[in-house]
Amino acid sequence: MSSVVLRRMRWWDVEPLLPVEAALFGASAWSAETFWSELAAPGRTYLVAEDGGGALLGYAGLALAGPDADVQTLAVAAHAQRRGVGALLLDALVAAAREGGASAVLLEVRADNEPAQALYAARGFERIGVRRRYYQPEDVDALVLRLRLTGAGAGAQRS
Repeated sequence: MSSVVLRRMRWWDVEPLLPVEAALFGASAWSAETFWSELAAPGRTYLVAEDGGGALLGYAGLALAGPDADVQTLAVAAHAQRRGVGALLLDALVAAAREGGASAVLLEVRADNEPAQALYAARGFERIGVRRRYYQPEDVDALVLRLRLTGAGAGAQRS
């Protein structure tokens, strides 16, 4: 996809991304307060993807905790899906996990979200478990996926 800019999410990005969050996640959508809490928490990396004109294409977040990093969210606006935005965001989160010294990246993905599962599989994530009825109120299972990190930065200690 041409002219995609990734940058750190700031508090003023929250209100404009809420319609995308609601459209993609429905009853499971995060509130503004949840995003603000995540942005304020230690060990978090949140990014937004914009087109060359500054329009929101997607966003993603990562939490570093000990040797693991957890993808908190990854969302791509409907009009920008299947154009490489999700891959750019995921690659940036994995790079942040490596820089933070994580040895693995974990995430949950809806069992009915085949496009997201395909993206994660293409990036080397493996299924390590299932969380039954994790997504509520829809009663949808979550697949737990892990990417083991190797090479530079894997297993390094954070200070």
